[in-house]
Amino acid sequence: MTSQEVARLKTISAKEFAYWGLQDFAYIRSIVVEGQPAFAIHAANGAPVAVLETLVVAQAAVLQNDLEPLSVH
Repeated sequence: MTSQEVARLKTISAKEFAYWGLQDFAYIRSIVVEGQPAFAIHAANGAPVAVLETLVVAQAAVLQNDLEPLSVH
């Protein structure tokens, strides 16, 4: 990341930050659905996308859509 990019990130609005990476990343986090473990996929802005049974399947779904999977703890 260049110094210009860093400077730009320091000045973006909360709304711009929420959409930063929207076309590049998807977040995966573990959840519980009806007492069963599952994995939720969210867009970079936090919008829910899908719930899948395993982490491997969630990661594959993200990669198939040309996004980079990121884990949220």
